[in-house]
Parts: sequence; structure tokens; C-alpha cells
Amino acid sequence: MVDAPTGYFLGAPGRMGAIYTVGMMARNRKEGETDVFVHDVDRKVEDKFSKAFWCEGYMRQQEGRLRHFTIPSHRSSLGKPFCPSYSLTKNLKNQFGFMGFPHIEKILITQNPLNLKLLFLGVPLAFLLIVILRSNLSSSQQDQITIRQGISSKASSIGEIQTNPTTKCLSTPPTSSCTKIPPSLVQALIHYSTSNITPQQTLKEISVTAQVLQRRSPCNFLVFGLGHDSLMWSALNHGGRTVFLEEDQAWIKKVTSTFPSLESYHVEYDTKVSQADDLMKVGQLEECRVVGDVRLSKCKLALKGVPNDIFEVEWDLIMVDAPTGYFLGAPGRMGAIYTAGMMARNRKEGETDVFVHDVDREVEDKFSKAFWCEAYMRQQEGRLRHFTIPSHRSSLGKPFCP
Repeated sequence: MVDAPTGYFLGAPGRMGAIYTVGMMARNRKEGETDVFVHDVDRKVEDKFSKAFWCEGYMRQQEGRLRHFTIPSHRSSLGKPFCPSYSLTKNLKNQFGFMGFPHIEKILITQNPLNLKLLFLGVPLAFLLIVILRSNLSSSQQDQITIRQGISSKASSIGEIQTNPTTKCLSTPPTSSCTKIPPSLVQALIHYSTSNITPQQTLKEISVTAQVLQRRSPCNFLVFGLGHDSLMWSALNHGGRTVFLEEDQAWIKKVTSTFPSLESYHVEYDTKVSQADDLMKVGQLEECRVVGDVRLSKCKLALKGVPNDIFEVEWDLIMVDAPTGYFLGAPGRMGAIYTAGMMARNRKEGETDVFVHDVDREVEDKFSKAFWCEAYMRQQEGRLRHFTIPSHRSSLGKPFCP
């Protein structure tokens, strides 16, 4: 990929040498092909140099300002022309034109083989010289280091949730153990790197759940809410099952039309935030403390509008970040929090990591402490709270809260 150096003003180093060098490296491989890409082909240098040295006959696609070529090995086919569809020496002048680079124009016009050799040798050398000179500019370089350190510190939280990079795939040729990036991760990376819309949670909040996912994935992950972070959660649980429960059918249709790989179901809620105090009292009744199949519960807090299949799965992680709960007429998360807690208690054995977002609000704060138990709380970061609830089926007589 050629996306540097700077090339948007006449005094910039430009990408002439980078484009040429990449093309020659691709031709010099022992066998096979190299996929090469250049960005900013709306500019003359990137446009004309890529066509000249990567060859229009090798061009596969152009999308916006990005151009894709596939250059085959020239070592494996002796006598292969530099470009498959035209003679380089006869078409260089037409390819380049003036472009504001008179020294290159002069070489191209002569079409002398010696001058062409000088071009092929001189451009990469000039590019290398520029790199060396720029590296000696200590003041500007120090500014760049400062910026990079800032970016590095911001990424440190993410680094804790990533596995060590595999070094096996650096071998030449690649070993059979090398694998491609999972499609779900590819989709997430492309989406978030090209979108101005960010997840609702902060980096530190996301890192809490991501660290648990790193330990437990692939696993069963249930999320109340379908949002801008859904693709991320699905990717972080690659190989597992991630299901989203959403209150808004129109929103489900919109999101899944863009990301059909996401598994999402519509849920109806029959509560209001304005009923929270009364529902808290209901939750203290004995019928709401009985551990069992939530579908059979007589407690008014138990969600009844959830698809039956959801209750057939033992969820390893449950995230409550929906439904809407920021005004009195909204359904609120009272039922979601209660139901998540009872599903965790009803698993056959082991523990369930449960998370609730927006604990700065009264409902999320009080209901999570009451039905997930303060003694089970592991961490709070910002507006996210994490609990670990053990199975109550495996230990008869265990109190609702320790």
C-alpha cells in the first residue's frame, strides 16, 4: 500500500520513488503475484506513476481515490514485457505529461535508454535521500514522537485485551498454521476505521467487558440493546454466539440490513421508568427470589416478551445496555436487569459475568445492586458496572445475595 510520503505540494517528497520501488519489488518476487494499492489517485503523480510503473494492464479496480493492481513475478517468466499492454519507452511521455516536474519531463522526452536507467536508479535514491534528511530534523521529529506517544498511551488499554501477535505467519513462505483474519473482525475494523460514529461506551468502559471476553471467548454473549457497538462485540466474541435483544423493530431492520451477520431479536417491554419504585418493592417478594426457569416465574419483573430460544442457552456474559431508560415514559431496564440476574443464577454450574451501563441513573444503579448483589460486584469503570453471579442451582440453599 502506497499512502505516503506527503505529496500535495510541489516542495513535498512525493510518491514517485515509492510507487516505482513497490512495482519493482513485486516484479522481483520468485513467483506468484503481489497486490499493490495506491491512494490519492486524484493527484497527477499517483495517477500517472501508478499507470506507468504498475501498468494499466495489471489494474484490477479503482474505488474512489484508491487504485488496485496485481503485479505478477517477472523472474518466473523470462522475457516478460515490463507492461503487458504497451511499450513503456514509447508511452512514458504521454503517460506523464508536464506535471510540474521539469527534471522528470526532460528525461522522459529524450526516451534515451541511459536516461531511463538514470530515472529508475535516481528516483528511489532521491526518495531515500529525502527520508534520511527528514530523519535529521530533530525538532519536527520530536513533535512526531510526542504525538505517537499520545496515541500509544490511548491504545494501551486496548493492548491489554489483545492476544500476542502470531509470529508464525512472518515465516517465508507462510506455514500451514497461518490463518486469515476472521471475516467478522475484518468487517468491524473497516466499519470503525471509516465511520465517524463511535460506540456509546468509552474506551475504558469497553475495556472492562473486552478483558472478560478475552478470557472467556468463544462463548455465549447476550446483549440487551442493538447499537453502534454491536459489530464490535460480535467481533470480540469471534467463534462464539453473540445475540442482541432490541426494542425497536425499525432499528433492527436498519442495522441488520447493513450487517446481516448480526443476530438480533425484537423484545417488547410492558414497564415504565415511572413504575421503578413499585417494581423494586415487587422484587422483594418471595416469588421473585425463586431460582428457576424465568419463563415460569410469577414475578412481574420477569420479561415475557423474549424469544423462548434465549432461555434455552446458558449465557456466559450478559450486557444490559437497553431498553431506553432516560425519561419517565421509557420502558426502563428494571425487567432486563432482574431477568439477567435470574438467568445467571439458573445456569447449571459455573458463573456468569453480567454488565450494566448507565449506572449514573437511579434505575441502573439501584436495580443492579438489589438483583445482582453488591457482594457479586467486581468492578465499576465510569458508567459501567461488572458483576460475577454464580450458579444457584449447583448450591441448594444459597442466599439470593451473600
